[in-house]
Parts: sequence; structure tokens; C-alpha cells
Amino acid sequence: MSNTTGMSNSDTAKSASEDEKVNWFVEFRGLALMLLAVLAFHSFVAKPFYIPSTSMMPNLLVGDRLIVSKYPYGYSWASITFHLLPRGKWRLFGGTPEYGDIVIPVHPERSEDYIKRVVALPGDRIAVKDGQIILNGKPVPQKVEPDLLLPYDINSPCTEAGFEVVTTPKGVQKCKVPVTRETMPNGVSYSIIDALPDQPLDNYDEILVPDDAVFVMGDNRDYSADSRASIARQGLGGPVPLANIGGRAEFITFSLDGTANWNPFSWFGAMRGDRAFTTLRPTHTDTPAKQD
Repeated sequence: MSNTTGMSNSDTAKSASEDEKVNWFVEFRGLALMLLAVLAFHSFVAKPFYIPSTSMMPNLLVGDRLIVSKYPYGYSWASITFHLLPRGKWRLFGGTPEYGDIVIPVHPERSEDYIKRVVALPGDRIAVKDGQIILNGKPVPQKVEPDLLLPYDINSPCTEAGFEVVTTPKGVQKCKVPVTRETMPNGVSYSIIDALPDQPLDNYDEILVPDDAVFVMGDNRDYSADSRASIARQGLGGPVPLANIGGRAEFITFSLDGTANWNPFSWFGAMRGDRAFTTLRPTHTDTPAKQD
């Protein structure tokens, strides 16, 4: 007897096939929304950052991964991930960095993020003489400290002049570097390296920092293309407009010694465990520094 009330096998197969069809519009819409959410988070809240150079030694090493917050100084074209907006002087909810903040300035001509420390604020007069910052006519105090032992590995080969590979009593090789503690007028204190005498960036004629800019330098004063260096020398060519600062460095998430490859399992053996979650907010002394 024929089946006049139920569905035929072919009808059932057709219905199942229709149910299995992918709604590509819904799929692409979900993907687009997810990408927009990631872009918004990176642009307005925080983003990861990788240290590719030695310019911020001894405080940041090649291989360090860190978190940069986007909101401390407000928002501008430099805040947007990948710098998708055209350059401009506008800022929303604008704020000013403090002495000693580690910030992310964008190169004045290229869409390239740098990482440097703020050493002069809007309206300051700054010069550098024999490697020492002269801020508003007064030398910023510097104090030589005991040599610092840093990792010695592929990402930290210890080849710079003034550095030395040493072996600890436990038989571990380390990179010994000379350090000096610099203390800003607000009491912020941090270590720098200035091992080479009479290098070109040790002297910089006094300038007045514009009202909408800051002056930045790397902690490794001998190997940092910063506000002291011209654009032709890969530097920032003077004070950095506040609109060109894309965020503030907060803390190190993890650090790799250079032995890791594409295999995620190799990352575990390459970890520099003692660097994870190190804060990058500068240390404050009990009282502001007295400038001689």
C-alpha cells in the first residue's frame, strides 16, 4: 500500500540536506563581530607588545612580552591598533605622562611603535651633558650602583661594549652590565646603562619641550634611537607629540631566551621564569629627588 500521508525517503533526504546548509551570512557576521571586538580591545583597553631591541636594557630585554594599556593618556590616532586612522593632533580624554613612565611613541614618519621612558614634560627645558640629563637647568641625580647580572642567552648575547660574560658560583653564565640609578624630580627612580664615554648622544643642546609633547629616552643610553637622535639616524627627531603616544607599558607577561620555535612545546624550555609579571611602573622614593 502506498504511503500517502507520510514523507517519502527522497523528501526526507531533501529536508535533511536543507537543514545542514551553512548560513554563511551568519558565520561571516559572527567572525566580523569577533574581529571588531578584538580590535576595539586592543585600541581602547590594552594590547600585547614585544621587545625587539636592547634600547631599554637593563629594565627590558629582547624577548620580553608585555602589556601596554591604552587609556592612561587618552585616545588619539596612535591608540588605534595597526594605526588605521590618519595622523592628527586630536586627542580624546587627553592626559599627560609622568616622569619615568615607559610609553609607546609612534615614529614621526613610519607606522612603527617605539618604547621609551619619559624624561621631560611639556614646558620643560632639557639638555644632556656628558650623559647626564639637565632638566630646567639642574642636573638629574645619578648614582652608580653595583653591576647587574642579566640573562646570558641567544636573545641576550652580551656583546655590547662594557658588558661582560661571567660565571656565578653556581656555574650559571650571566651578562654583567654597569648600571646607574637615575632619579627624577617627582622621586621616580630607575636603572640606566651608560657604559660608553663620549658617544654622540651623550650631549644634546638645551631645547624647550612644546606644550603638547614630551621628551623620551631609552634606558640603554648608548644604544637608543630616541628623542636625542635625528630621524635620519632612525630616532624620533626631538620631542614626541602627545598625540603620537599609543599607550603605557604596565608589566611583563613572559619572556623567551631565543631558543623557542614554531612548536608551542618549545616555549616552556625557553621561558625566563623570573621575569614573568614584573611591573614596569617606575619606583618612587619617599621624597622627590633634590637636584644640585
